[in-house]
Amino acid sequence: MPESTVDAMQESRVDAPPFPAARIHPFDPPPLVAELRESACPVGRVSLYDGTLAWLVTRYDDVRTVLGDDRFSSVGAWRFQSSASRAAAERAETSFTAMDPPQHTHYRRMLTRHFTVRRVEELRAAIEAIVDAALDDLLAGPRPADVVSRLALPIASRTMCHLLGVPYADHQWYEERAKVRSLLDADPAEADRATKDLLDYVERLIENKRRSPDDDLISRLVAELLETNRLSRAELTAIIRLLLTAGHETTGTMIGTGLLVLLQHPDQLDALRRDPELIAPAVEELLRYLSILHSSIVRVAKVDVELGGQRIRAGDGLIAAPAQANKDPRKFPDPDRFDIRRDTAGHVAFGFGVHQCIGQAIARLEMRIAFARILDRMPNLRLACDPTELTYESSNLIGVHALPVTW
Repeated sequence: MPESTVDAMQESRVDAPPFPAARIHPFDPPPLVAELRESACPVGRVSLYDGTLAWLVTRYDDVRTVLGDDRFSSVGAWRFQSSASRAAAERAETSFTAMDPPQHTHYRRMLTRHFTVRRVEELRAAIEAIVDAALDDLLAGPRPADVVSRLALPIASRTMCHLLGVPYADHQWYEERAKVRSLLDADPAEADRATKDLLDYVERLIENKRRSPDDDLISRLVAELLETNRLSRAELTAIIRLLLTAGHETTGTMIGTGLLVLLQHPDQLDALRRDPELIAPAVEELLRYLSILHSSIVRVAKVDVELGGQRIRAGDGLIAAPAQANKDPRKFPDPDRFDIRRDTAGHVAFGFGVHQCIGQAIARLEMRIAFARILDRMPNLRLACDPTELTYESSNLIGVHALPVTW
């Protein structure tokens, strides 16, 4: 390599700030994002945990371009994940989320019909029962209580177990391993072990469902895809592992942290109590406002392309997280203000393009039911601590670690 090229690369690394960067407010992107977004070139170099350089995309239109344009690929994008643990875990399996069309389309099409709004609506009664049971347990217990561990996460975990047909008794075991995969500072070897444990567990689930099928999603996928040889066991294992671990923590974090946001905005909380029809738009605003995935959506440029005033070279990595797009004032005026009556159309909390979250209808339904039932059954709900005492997750998911409340 020519000496001038080596010098240029070293200079670029020196100039690239580390990412993820520190936040001033836990729900907002770091100041680095705002500074870059308002600069002449809103796409800028950042340095990841191992010194790898990537482009940080900060504006709404550019994020949608990266996520929706086939000049940008998911294949091999794990190299530009912002943590050692997630990068290591991605190497340990083949997931259709890390593929491009037509391979990605092939796998996704097999699952889509199980996640339509109409099919998900069939789960309403079961989710309502799960939420009410969790509320019964919480209300019968001592005060104050942590609504994250006692309410939000159990609702999300029980819903996912019901959908997939997974024993709820196993939830703590697999959630602990899923947690390792999401930590920004985990040992890569631990992430690899956690991934192997999860894949082994899912393989046992598949075999159990093959022998004794039930009325659940894993049983249906085994019958439709494995027994008909449309998928190999390894392929189905990877898909179910993804569904098992991706669905509970994100939704549970949104419910718990969403309650914190509502409690910190009592005027809007009162409006929700007076008019339950506002629950659905409030959920959309919470999704936009929190955008809990702050650094995980990455792509690789397939060709040289101009973006945000920068020349992106083929093979370069890009970080295009929803949090950056959903706080862009060009799309959402005064974006750091929480407003349940805001026009949230076009938010990208679930991603954008062919890879957007396949489970978003379930997440929306869970959140709408949970918030409606909580507000109805806990009319005097309030924080039981000073908000400055709260701590937040040091993972890819930006949410409150615990939320003590009383009523």
